Formats: sequence, C-alpha cells, structure tokens
Amino acid sequence: MGDMANNSVLYSGVKNSLKEANHDGDFGITLAELRVLMDLRSTDALRKIQESYGDVYGICTRLKTSPNEGLSGNPVDIERREAVFGKNFIPPKKPKTFLQLVWEALQDVTLIILEIAAIVSLGLSFYRPPGGDNKLCGQPSVGEEEDEGETGWIEGAAILLSVVCVVLVTAFNDWSKEKQFRGLQSRIEQEQKFTVIRGGQVIQIPVADIIVGDIAQVKYGDLLPADGILIQGNDLKIDESSLTGESDHVRKSLDKDPLLLSGTHVMEGSGRMVVTAVGINSQTGIIFTLLGAGGEEEEKKDEKKKEKKNKKQDGAIENRNKAKAQDGAAMEMQPLKSEDGGDGDEKDKKKSHLPKKEKSVLQGKLTKLAVQIGKAGLLMSAITVIILVLYFVIDTFWVQKRQWLAECTPIYIQYFVKFFIIGVTVLVVAVPEGLPLAVTISLAYSVKKMMKDNNLVRHLDACETMGNATAICSDKTGTLTMNRMTVVQAYINEKHYKKVPEPEAIPPNILSYLVTGISVNCAYTSKILPPEKEGGLPRHVGNKTECALLGFLLDLKRDYQDVRNEIPEESLYKVYTFNSVRKSMSTVLKNSDGSFRIFSKGASEIILKKCFKILSANGEAKVFRPRDRDDIIKTVIEPMASEGLRTICLAFRDFPAGEPEPDWDNENDIVTGLTCIAVVGIEDPVRPEVPDAIKKCQRAGITVRMVTGDNINTARAIASKCGILHPGEDFLCIEGKDFNRRIRNEKGEIEQERIDKIWPKLRVLARSSPTDKHTLVKGIIDSTVADQRQVVAVTGDGTNDGPALKKADVGFAMGIAGTDVAKEASDIILTDDNFTSIVKAVMWGRNVYDSISKFLQFQLTVNVVAVIVAFTGACITQDSPLKAVQMLWVNLIMDTLASLALATEPPTESLLLRKPYGRNKPLISRTMMKNILGHAFYQLVVVFTLLFAGEKFFDIDSGRNAPLHAPPSEHYTIVFNTFVLMQLFNEINARKIHGERNVFEGIFNNIIFCTIVLGTFVVQLISTIPTSRLKFLKEAGHGTQKEEIPEEELAEDVEEIDHAERELRRGQILWFRGLNRIQTQIRVVNAFRSSLYEGLEKPESRSSIHNFMTHPEFRIEDSEPHIPLIDDTDAEDDAPTKRNSSPPPSPNKNNNAVDSGIYLTIEMNKSATSSSPGSPLHSLETSL
Repeated sequence: MGDMANNSVLYSGVKNSLKEANHDGDFGITLAELRVLMDLRSTDALRKIQESYGDVYGICTRLKTSPNEGLSGNPVDIERREAVFGKNFIPPKKPKTFLQLVWEALQDVTLIILEIAAIVSLGLSFYRPPGGDNKLCGQPSVGEEEDEGETGWIEGAAILLSVVCVVLVTAFNDWSKEKQFRGLQSRIEQEQKFTVIRGGQVIQIPVADIIVGDIAQVKYGDLLPADGILIQGNDLKIDESSLTGESDHVRKSLDKDPLLLSGTHVMEGSGRMVVTAVGINSQTGIIFTLLGAGGEEEEKKDEKKKEKKNKKQDGAIENRNKAKAQDGAAMEMQPLKSEDGGDGDEKDKKKSHLPKKEKSVLQGKLTKLAVQIGKAGLLMSAITVIILVLYFVIDTFWVQKRQWLAECTPIYIQYFVKFFIIGVTVLVVAVPEGLPLAVTISLAYSVKKMMKDNNLVRHLDACETMGNATAICSDKTGTLTMNRMTVVQAYINEKHYKKVPEPEAIPPNILSYLVTGISVNCAYTSKILPPEKEGGLPRHVGNKTECALLGFLLDLKRDYQDVRNEIPEESLYKVYTFNSVRKSMSTVLKNSDGSFRIFSKGASEIILKKCFKILSANGEAKVFRPRDRDDIIKTVIEPMASEGLRTICLAFRDFPAGEPEPDWDNENDIVTGLTCIAVVGIEDPVRPEVPDAIKKCQRAGITVRMVTGDNINTARAIASKCGILHPGEDFLCIEGKDFNRRIRNEKGEIEQERIDKIWPKLRVLARSSPTDKHTLVKGIIDSTVADQRQVVAVTGDGTNDGPALKKADVGFAMGIAGTDVAKEASDIILTDDNFTSIVKAVMWGRNVYDSISKFLQFQLTVNVVAVIVAFTGACITQDSPLKAVQMLWVNLIMDTLASLALATEPPTESLLLRKPYGRNKPLISRTMMKNILGHAFYQLVVVFTLLFAGEKFFDIDSGRNAPLHAPPSEHYTIVFNTFVLMQLFNEINARKIHGERNVFEGIFNNIIFCTIVLGTFVVQLISTIPTSRLKFLKEAGHGTQKEEIPEEELAEDVEEIDHAERELRRGQILWFRGLNRIQTQIRVVNAFRSSLYEGLEKPESRSSIHNFMTHPEFRIEDSEPHIPLIDDTDAEDDAPTKRNSSPPPSPNKNNNAVDSGIYLTIEMNKSATSSSPGSPLHSLETSL
C-alpha cells in the first residue's frame, strides 16, 4: 500500500506542476516546457533551445545544476526534484486480481444460461407446498417421491459445481499465464546502474534514482535510462531504430541534434548529458502511458508522436524496476497529453469510448451457438411443461370428471411444480455444460504445448484466432533473416567468388593486406564473441557491417585479435571515422621506418572511384583504368546488388618514408590514389527454415507480407529468396513514401477505398515507418473488399511497433530482440524470434478450432438424444426415463472427460492443407450436422426400442408406468447403460469431423484419449453391477456382518425401534445419502480439477494430466469408509420395516431397486437386504 501512496503523491505532484506554471518558483523551467522541448527533433529542438534558453548551459542554470560538478546529492534537493519532475520509473500495468479474472470468466453466455437453470432447479427442489393426502384430489403423490425430493437439489448443485469448475479453471489459466509473463519480465531484469556526476564525483547509481538535473555520462554500449540534452560529446552516435525504424545511426552533436532519448542505444563515442525527463515523462514513459490508456486507435494527432516514440531495447530496465508498482500512469497521465497535443480532453474522450478488441472468431461463434441451443432448450422445456400440464388437467378434470376443490389446490400446485421441474431438467439436458470447459481445456492444453514450440501465449484466445489468420505482416530483420550481416561473395585477385574462398586460393600478400586492413580499419568496439550457449551462433557486438568483415577473416581462418594486440587502438596515427557524408572509413598507420600506410573501406562505388591500382591474380598491383572500373561495376557489383547484397570495397595506399609528411586534415588528398584489395558482398542471410514455412503459409491460404525499413532492392531480393515473391506473379513492391502518396487524398487524409486498391496485391512495403505499418494493418482489417473480414497477424520488435501490434488480431512480439513496449502490446511472444514458430501457432490455432468442433459433434449428439428421450418420455410416461442424476453422470463426468479426451488431440501437418475457416462459416459444418443427426437417429431408435419393448426382450418388469419420480428400475438401468455406452463409442466417431472414413487413424498417438475411453467404460461397468456380485470389495470397519447376527436379536431390534423413531432415522438417512452423493460428485470433479491445475501450475510437470489419466478409476474406494455404514443402517432398517408393514401399493413390483441402485439383476425376488451395501461404490451407485 505504501507504494500506492507514494505514487499518488508523485502524480499529484506532476499534475500540480502542470496546473501552476511554476511549481513553487524553485526552477526556471517547468515540466511542461521540458516535455514540449523533448518532443521536438534535431534542428527544431536546437532552434527552441537557442530562442528560449540561450544554450544547454542556460537549461542547466534553470535546472540549478552544474554542467561539470553535477547535483550536490543533497537528499532534500533530490526529494524536491522528484516531487516536481517525477521519479525515474514506469509503473507497469497492474495485473488483474484472481477475483477480477473469475468475474471475467463468469461473463460467458453459456455459463449464464447454466447458472440461471441451476438456480431455478435449486429453488424448485426446496419448494414444499402444503396440503395433505386427499382422496378427492385424484391419485396422490406416491411415497417414494419424498426420497427424490430430498435429493432433488443435487442436480442444481451439480450444475453450479460444473460452472464453478469452468470458471476456476479459466481464471486460473489466465492468472498463471499473467504470472508467467511477469516472470519472463523479471527473468530478463537485472539491476542496472548508470554513471552520473554528483558533487564533482563520478558515481554509479541505480537507474531508478536518476532525477531531472543529473549530469549523466554516456558511453558506447549504454542504453539511455532517461531523456536528456547533450552538454559535450565525442563522435557520439545513437541507434534510434526503435524510434524511427531507421537502421542508420544518428550522430548527436551540440550544433545539430543535441537531444538524447530514453530507450535508445549508444553505438559509438561518448559524452555527457543533462537529464531533462524521467519515468512517465520520458519518451518511453509516454508510449507506455499510451498503451496503458488502452488507446487502440491512434488518432492522427498521435501519429506524429508515434514516429518519435521510442524504444525500450532488450534491456530496457528502467521500467522493469516497476514490477512492484501500481498502474497510475494510464489515467493520471492524460492531462499531460494536452500540453503537447492541443485539445487533450477531446482526444481522451475519443479514446475512452473506443470499442474493445472484438471477440475472437471462435468466441463469437460459440456465443451464438450457446444462445441458439439455449433458445431451442427453452422451447423444448416449455413444450414439455405445457404437454404435461394439459395431460394432467384433461386426465383429472375431463376423463375422471373431478371437481377443482379449494383444499386440493396445494396438491395440484405440487403437481404443476413437478412438471416445471421436469421442464427445467429438459432445459438443463439441452445446454451443453461441457462446452465452456472443453474450450478452456483445449486452449490451456494448446498454450502449454505451444510453450515448447517457442510461443509464449499471453492471451488465450490469440491462440485460436491464429488458426483463422488470413494475412501475416512480418518484419524482415531478425524474423525472416538472421539479423547477422555475413560476407557471402567476394571479388579478390581478379576472381569473383560466389562463396567465401579458401585461404589457400588467395596469394599470401593479398591475404596479409586483407587481414591487417580489416582488423585495424574497423572500430575496435566491433568484435565477435563466443556464443552464449553451446551450439549457438557467435555474438556480434558493435557495427553489424564491421562484424561481417571480421567474420570474413574468421572464415579465412585468420584471427583479427592478434593484429589488434600488435597494433593497439592508441597507436593508430589518424582515424577518419565513418559517416553518412564520407560513406567510408580510413585509418592511418605509421610504420617503424617512418613511412605511412592508410587503409580505407566503404561503399564500393565511392572507393572504386579513388582507386588507381588493383591487386592482380599474382598479388602484384596493376593499373586500374576507368574502363576496368566500369567492367567491375557491370560484372561484379551490379549482380551482387541485384541479389540484395551490400557491396563494400577495401583498399590501401602507401606514403613512402622519404617524402614530407602529408597534410592529414586535407582528407581528399589523402584518400585518393588507392590500391583496391577486394570487393565483398554482405547480406543478412535468410533463416534456412523460413522459405519452407512461408510455402506452408501460402498453401494454408495465408498471405505473407514483408514490412521493413530496409531499401527496396534488398527487400525485394530477400522476399524472392523467402518465397514471398514468385517470378511472373502480379504483385506490388513499394516504398513507404509511395504507399503514403497512393493512399491519401488531396487533403492528405487516408482513404479506405485507396488502401483497398493496394493491399490485395501488396507483398513488400520497404522503407516503411511504424505509422505506415499501423496504417496498413488497420486498412486490411477495416477492408470490406474481400468476401469476409481479414484476420491479420503482425510481428514487431521495436517500441514503435506497439500500435500495430495492438491493432492486429494477433500481435507477435520478439522475445529476444523485442522491447518491453512491444511485448506489452503483443498477444504471443516468440521466444526464438523465428518465423517458423508463427506457422506452429497457426497449426495449434486450427487444432483448437477442430478440437472444439469434435467436442461439439460429440456433445450435441448426446444432447439431441437426451432432450428427445426426456421430452417424449415425460410426455408419454409422465417421467423422464433418464433421471436427473443419471443425466448428470452423462453430462458432468462424461462430457468433462470427453472434452479432455477430444481437446488434447495433437495437431498434424494436414491442418495446414486447408484454407482458414473465416468468420462467417458456421461452427457446425454440413458433414458434422450429418454425423450428429445420423448418430442421434440411430441412438434414438435403440433407446426407444429398449424403452417400449425392452421388458419383453429381457423378461423383466416394465419400468414405464412407475409413479412420478419413482426410483430407477432394472428396465431403466438397461436403457441408461445402453445410452452411456453408445455415447462412449460415439466419442471415437467424434475424432473426425471432415468426413474421413477411418475414425481410428492416429488414435494411439493420443494416450489421454485411450485412457479416458477405457476409464469411463470401466467406471460405468462397475457402477451398474449389483453390489451383491462384488463380494471382493468388502471393507474393514463394518462390525459384525448381518449373517453373523442371530435371528432373535434382529427381531428384538425390530421391536425396539418404534415408528416415530423409524421415521426420524429415515429422514437422517436420506439426508446423509444426499450428502453422500454430492460428496462423490465433488470428489470426482476435484480429482479431475486438481490434476488439471497441477499441470498448469508447474510447467515442468507437463505430463500431470497424462499421469492422472493413466489411472482412470478416480480411486473412489478411497472415500471415507464410514459412509457406506449409513446405507447399511438404511438396509438394516428397511428390511424389517418391509417385513412388518405391507409395502405400499405400486405398479412397480421391483421395489428392491431402492437399495440396489441401478443394478442389473435378473433374480427378481431377491430381498433388498441381500445386496451387501458394504461396497465402497455403493454411494455412487445410489446416486445413479
């Protein structure tokens, strides 16, 4: 809580400082002014500084800090600065609490229908109308129904239990994933320190302690933790690619571009800066705030800001010390927007009313289906109730010619309530309670398995949306390519090598020029380090092009480090560093004899113009004429460029010892008259597995588009190598400028119709800014040209990709190269940054969709049959042949297990051979409908045959005309058993939904499936065998067995128990039996649930579901041994009772079924006592 309090203080401070132009007159510059300044770029910023503050020193004076000595470090001063300008940490988005997740899970339509049905059912089960037995009121309710009344609540409770199951599993899933993600964040997190000057001393302080006014020292390799203005710099170059998408490094200097931004990398040089913005006011903080505020649509006003948004690179640590903090940023920061955006309030209003990301394809279809099923169920149950009521009314008042008597009203009401309960039962049977659980299990299982395929799924539904993707907009660098520049071709000793030559093929003197030239004429900060983990690739540090050249030396079996040790950096006589004007770099060495040698490297067209000689095949220098140069350009350089290679020329020149020392400042005279050593072609090679992955995507009906900041030739070459472009196809390859020109009207506004003309053919968008990427994604998603809405996936790694990632249906962030902002905005994180993992995600997504279709096919068959049986049964025989509790065994246990069995089918490559289903295709295809109706018809024929003629086949009592709610008879037990076994075999049919002939194909690949089918079969078998046949299942603790008790004692017992006491005992027994049943249900569900949870909680115990499923018996015999004793007493009481009192008249002569549950017993006159209730399964049987 303390944390929160601090935050509120901090934010109120921020807000106050904005409201009052000057917090308390302490500082000569306000937070708002600094923010406006930091939003400007290069020359604009410089002009603003000069106009408003004179120079950087003017700003230092106003911030009360010394450019050389830094801040005093006085705690009071630090506190005051934190109050005015904020702290340097960015609060993370507050994770949702478990209860919030539970609440979200409860919003599911199917669950709401179930909850209502359960509550109605529960309410009615406790309704006891007054009114006694009155002969005038028609045949009274029968004695047995008291028993059913006592247990009527089980059904409602069990439905609620299944709802609780689903909700908890869903919420737990989301919660554990959120935890995993936060864990990932903190795993990357290291405590980062930064060098600042305080009180004249250079000290290192944690990044979170940096405050506005600090003088920070920046050097090569640093990740800037805050925004600032350069005070002094030496050849400082910054990588702002995350901010502008531009891969070229930006040179920072006092006279050109003095602004340094948080989240950017220092690539060269060093310097000092005064910190001007920290935490949520820094550029990175502003983006985080934008994401936190949930701005999904970036309005045009924001787009300006987007371009300068800037990046938190892989180590962006400042916002990581945030893990404990609260999320005030989102809403608190809105007022700040208005300072630089103008009308901030309108913008906020516009943002706050934006729709949420729309439902995933599957969610939408399932919701629709649930509502349809709910309506159908309601209709059926309404018809059932109406028919029952009419039947009763006509029979009682018409056929039997009875009068409606006042004292009979309660009894009639009791009948009507009973009919209503039957109606609710039909409704409950109609609603597929297993469905939400199936979806959740399927997604949870997939998400866990996807972790192995390098997909960390942050939002469950993203997994399934991916299966419907129709377009993927991918980055080039690092996703399609390896993000490691490599020399792949070379022109040495007048030969064009298409791959790196063997060192023996190169004359020794040329090789020595090459080795020395590359080693000393590359920044000494560029180096190649051994791989971080075994079998990985070596790490490139520093300039990528230089690393490629150093790697070229290693390929030639030479070591640059030896040369560098011989010629340390300090001994270099003069260095002309690389810049965008020179497009070359030269280094001068002074030899021991007083002569000089200069090595040059740079863009081939520039260096070749300065070459007058070239090293020939024998290693001698020979004259190099303009004609020869044109030849090389035609035969070597142009072919390399057409393959997307960057060409670099390496050259040298000697200044003999005797001559006077040249004027080193006159660069044009120095770097001329060179001798060409070699021309090399450098590329960022395509990942070897990418072309195949892209081919799979295209076969699966997914269009892959490349969106890159690189130039169009390289982009086109790489796209051809990947297979994005095929020769002879009609496609578009355009640059960002061209794209913008084509999609905007005269007023410069983007028009959807214009985008619609471009995107269907667009394959490569080169030199694109992050805004272009966002525009393209938004354009494709909003487009109505295609027959159905496109589902777009986007990959991104930079902070600037945040808006596009958030806008896309599925955003993939790079786990290695990605920044925090990108990860926060994404749905799935690719832990290996590899395009093939996206294809795996597509496969898993389609598999989820298919798994749920399989489950639907299974579940709807059960439901159709059950509803029709319950409906006709209730209408014809006045009672449902399938009892509520039996239906629950089918619904809860079988459906839950079936959902687990069908949802864990592993994906196959064949999933990628079909086109995406799209948003409009119904969830239940024609093939599935045919399967459902066909199987339902077959099952109904069997069930009705058994129901209406079964007693003749098996020569048993008919269970049909039993009074309302009589206990199950042998006849109905046969019906129930047949019904369950038909469902069990239908589970195997449900494995195929595309009309395949062979339903057994690959069945043994899914151990879970086999285990569940066998397990359910065994449990069903055991639960319907009469207990008397299960003598071996005796349990200790029963005291004396009945056969050991002498007859006279039994007789005494009977006399001791008077009638009142017997009634009392009977009430207790019923109560216990009810409890007992629900306990068993709970235990079964718990066993299932706990196993699922373990599996989800501990990633290492991935097999826990499997382990659990290999022991399918649920260990019901572990249930507390004393419970069957209740039934014992029941049996012991019942027997004498029956002996002494004549049994109630009843058409069902098979009353022994009271105790033997649903036993299938042919010896009809066996007394109830003979069923030894010592069986541990007795409780479960009773409930069935």
